[in-house]
Amino acid sequence: MAEGQTVTIDGKDYALDDLSEAAKGQLTNLRVVDQEIARLQQQQAIAQTARNAYANALKEQLPKDA
Repeated sequence: MAEGQTVTIDGKDYALDDLSEAAKGQLTNLRVVDQEIARLQQQQAIAQTARNAYANALKEQLPKDA
């Protein structure tokens, strides 16, 4: 983390240099988890798109009303 950087938590700014090593570790954990959540949301969007395509393909295969 670069010198002079700050992080905002609950509306309050904190200098990264002033954080304890434990706090920096928790901040790193939060960033990793946020990235994983974003990745999972992308995966969910892909899966939802595929589901929609399968549902549309199924509709095309159903018997037509006479």
